[in-house]
Amino acid sequence: MDKVRLEEGLNQLPLYAYEYISPESLDFTQRVRQVCRQECPMYGKTWACPPGVGTVEECRQRCLSYGACLIVGTITQVQDISNLEECLATRGDHEAITNQVGDLLREQGAEPYILSSQACALCRHCTYPEGKPCRHPEKMHPCIESHGINLIPTLEAMGLEFTYSQDVITWYSLLFYNP
Repeated sequence: MDKVRLEEGLNQLPLYAYEYISPESLDFTQRVRQVCRQECPMYGKTWACPPGVGTVEECRQRCLSYGACLIVGTITQVQDISNLEECLATRGDHEAITNQVGDLLREQGAEPYILSSQACALCRHCTYPEGKPCRHPEKMHPCIESHGINLIPTLEAMGLEFTYSQDVITWYSLLFYNP
């Protein structure tokens, strides 16, 4: 992998931050999965969310099967941070940038496994509850939290903010790959 070429591509994107991390440094915990189960309206409704993604241990093993991980973050300013609809509307730009980073890794010969923000929103109706396979597995990115990953300790270790400011949304993605 030509890391210089990869970073040239990354530097062309509107990223708030990017860092290379070891998959082993991530904090996988059942507590995060409990939050999904108790608080997320998408739990049990998509292939990108639990239980469709597998157990926390299965997700951990999948992530640890990769030798490297690239964390990317974007920030977007909003008028009203308490307006969930306005905040979620900014997610599409982050997902597009995440896909561009995935393409940069593919250009280097890597096949990334991508975790991103929130539940998948590719289809109006997911096939998950019906037991049919995902219509777009190559485009679907499971949610970071769906894998039981508590990203906050990783961000803190890198000196990055999970909550940037009162009117700014931060979005993060993890791209696992074998160099």
